[in-house]
Amino acid sequence: MYLGIDLGTSEVKCLLLDREHRLVATVGESLSVQRPQPLWSEQLPGDWWAATDRALLRLRASHPAAMAQVRGIGLSGQMHGAVLLDGDQQVLRPAILWNDGRSGVECAELEAACPDLHEITGNLAMPGFTAPKLLWVHKHEPELFERVACVLLPKDWLRLRLTGELVSEMSDAAGTLWLDVGRRCWSEAILAACGLSVAQMPSLVEGSEVSGQLRPELASRWGLGARVIVAGGGGDNAASAVGIGAVRPGEGFVSLGTSGVIFLSSDRYRPNPASAMHAFCHALPGRWHQMSVMLSAANGLRWVTRLLGAGSEAALLEQVARLTPAQRERAPLFLPYLNGERTPHNDPHAQGVFFGLGNDHDAATLAHAVIEGVTFGLLDGWHSLGTRPGEVQSLSLVGGGARSALWAQMLASALDVPMVTRQGGEAGGALGAARLAWLADGGSVDEVCVAPPVAATFLPDPAETARLQPRHERFKALYRAVAPLFPSA
Repeated sequence: MYLGIDLGTSEVKCLLLDREHRLVATVGESLSVQRPQPLWSEQLPGDWWAATDRALLRLRASHPAAMAQVRGIGLSGQMHGAVLLDGDQQVLRPAILWNDGRSGVECAELEAACPDLHEITGNLAMPGFTAPKLLWVHKHEPELFERVACVLLPKDWLRLRLTGELVSEMSDAAGTLWLDVGRRCWSEAILAACGLSVAQMPSLVEGSEVSGQLRPELASRWGLGARVIVAGGGGDNAASAVGIGAVRPGEGFVSLGTSGVIFLSSDRYRPNPASAMHAFCHALPGRWHQMSVMLSAANGLRWVTRLLGAGSEAALLEQVARLTPAQRERAPLFLPYLNGERTPHNDPHAQGVFFGLGNDHDAATLAHAVIEGVTFGLLDGWHSLGTRPGEVQSLSLVGGGARSALWAQMLASALDVPMVTRQGGEAGGALGAARLAWLADGGSVDEVCVAPPVAATFLPDPAETARLQPRHERFKALYRAVAPLFPSA
């Protein structure tokens, strides 16, 4: 039995997996985000630990026999967050999260200070990454910066609480802008440009390697065995890829979670920073991945559901499904940049925009505009990956938005690639984390990293593809027209 812990932005999810690939149990505990100033996004690490503890106590109460059989724990989590520790391993300030946009100026400074940044890291400097956050702290909180003894990513702070070890792994570390992604080691030069050193970084393991052992007192508290290993784990998207078996070249997925992601596995390092695409290490040795990221995906649907006072996202999508083709054609356009944007714009100032509103528009047409806008944002990211026709046979669809057949079909037609949903695909990073624990316990990639059974397949509809193309062109023109106005807004 293996336990996966996924530290998301809105929830900590814990999952039990047996060696027959059965999901024995899943529980989640909600988290909230603090936004004390415009562009800021923070969480208290102590809240992560409290939520993890509550989830595992619930699993102990509901599945005591399964918990007693756990041999390994894997960790997955939101990437890029900065947890700053002093010499006593105490947290110095709230964690600055992946969707925090305060460090735009520092990104430009880092690019100027490190001419080899793109070649070493495979990425542009963006406010979401960890390195610019530390430059911001250095500039705006200098006394606190002087006390920083170690910088950890969110899931790796949980690892510290679980094991007492200061360790990260390659896929999450690649999202800091401090990793030499091709060589899979910390870059002394880029750390130095941020006023840091390798001594302030955790040690590195592969995601499928052992990073430590669970503290005995925690094993006792949660009803686990006396000897439980903790695997390196993975950043949320790399772990999700392991969970759905996307670990071989050309395999990938689309994630409709809080953020929107297109992920493609590779057996080599393939950077293309000019397109604002990400090139990161995979959670398995000798493997990398390319990724486009938009900062608001299913989050946009939650936002418009709340804005319209709809009963639920599912109920609102049912209204969208009843729209006629003519009503969809007359729907407004929506720029889905509620939290700024990464791929392909690298624009922390980008904002959400409805364009073309009229008296005939209702809740259904607004909701349609939102999911279409997210779809177009993902299509822009897909183009940035530079895949050749036929290179990708299909993409798995994961995340909360994957529950919508309407959205899945729209994505298949827009990207012109078949979409498949998979049984258990909603487990995401927690399933991949559990599988990485299994690998660390001696499992083989072919045995562990199998694709779950297909639940549904959505083929591109040529008529819908043709309908979406001119709207996508107007969507791109709308961004170009209003982008100069965002900073002043």
